[in-house]
Amino acid sequence: MEIIAESRIVKKKRNSLASRLWKEKYLYLLLLPGLAYFIIYRYVPMLGNIIAFQDFSAFKGFLHSDWVGMKHFKKIFEDSEVIRVIWNTLYLSFLQIVFAFPFSILLSLMLNELRSEKLKRIIQSIIYLPHFLSWVVVVGIATVFLKSEGIANQLLSHVFGMQPIPFLQEPSWFMPLIVLEVIWKESGWGTIIFLAALSGVNPSLYEAAVVDGASRLRQIWHITLPAIRSTIVILLILRLGSVLDVGFEQIFLMINPFNREMGNVLDTFVYYKGIEQSDFSFATAVGLFKSFVGLILIVGANRLAKRFGEEGVF
Repeated sequence: MEIIAESRIVKKKRNSLASRLWKEKYLYLLLLPGLAYFIIYRYVPMLGNIIAFQDFSAFKGFLHSDWVGMKHFKKIFEDSEVIRVIWNTLYLSFLQIVFAFPFSILLSLMLNELRSEKLKRIIQSIIYLPHFLSWVVVVGIATVFLKSEGIANQLLSHVFGMQPIPFLQEPSWFMPLIVLEVIWKESGWGTIIFLAALSGVNPSLYEAAVVDGASRLRQIWHITLPAIRSTIVILLILRLGSVLDVGFEQIFLMINPFNREMGNVLDTFVYYKGIEQSDFSFATAVGLFKSFVGLILIVGANRLAKRFGEEGVF
């Protein structure tokens, strides 16, 4: 009798699910283009990762190429060039987390302190604009300013009497320039989420703080920052998941023969190996390794966040 009752419950649930799907069929139809995009362009290409375990030959194809197991993954840790590229990637990602990530928070706090809504909207519009420029345009602007006869060097020579600095050729300037470009392009756009979180803060909290004699800095420290703490943690967790993904287009456009040793990161390394040298299997193994490290970091950071009482991503 219990089995019959359970089967009836399951059947009833299926019928209710089917009826709900039919009732809201037009809403679910709207999901189809998005689902088709992710299936075709995100999930189906993942099948190509099998060549990381093969000596892939375009003439033999996926099915007939020789299987070599973990050969290419072992090569990652044996190749000194790969170790250097991983170090470059981690160092650049560290700089972006330390300097670029907090800059959006600082901008959000500054905008939140503005009392004129009109001025606030104007500033927001101005700092959002760089996000909509492509990296080709951004790097082009940076090149015009920083080349040997550019505006920056003209100011240094004519105003300060200094010798021109080869910003674009000097390897030591490569990573600072990358971070500065990221800050200029993306910091304004990053304020959207933080300002949305701040809009939910109860104004009575600030009023109570004023009555208690709290200064503006105290209000920011004890009210504003705690209000966006969970948002900061979630975004930081997501950022850690892409710690080995520092952006291909920007790096590729900024690299030249003078700074390649310092500027070559995993994304550009995969391009050079996979496209220019046709070493598809090794390039795929490096890309798969990068994704695996990102997964480990995001899961670990999420568990650490939950241990400290935050919500986490999942």
